[in-house]
Amino acid sequence: MALAQAIHLHQEQKKVVFSVEAKIAQHQRRQYDNLNADEMWLWRQYNEALKADLNLAVNRMKQLALNLQKCRTEAVAKSKDRKLLEKLKENQAKKYYEEENLKEQKEYDEMATIRYKPKDL
Repeated sequence: MALAQAIHLHQEQKKVVFSVEAKIAQHQRRQYDNLNADEMWLWRQYNEALKADLNLAVNRMKQLALNLQKCRTEAVAKSKDRKLLEKLKENQAKKYYEEENLKEQKEYDEMATIRYKPKDL
């Protein structure tokens, strides 16, 4: 579940990064040749704010990518542990059944020995 959540958060952050990049691209395409000084200042401030947002979003995405990798590593380790435990349970069950079969065979041998009556000659 932690892995699924980490994947989801990482994908959501990717969408945020792509959204900010799209806003920057759209803002860059805007013609700023016909802007007066006040509008030019606003344009630059908005551009800087978008770049700061992009930087924060990329850093957050990197943190989430590290967390995702950690969750994947933990999931692989837990999967290996689970498989190992299943194998041990299998081996123990096999050993138990072999021992039980041996005990049963010994009982049958003892009963056969006790019930054996040699024919009188």
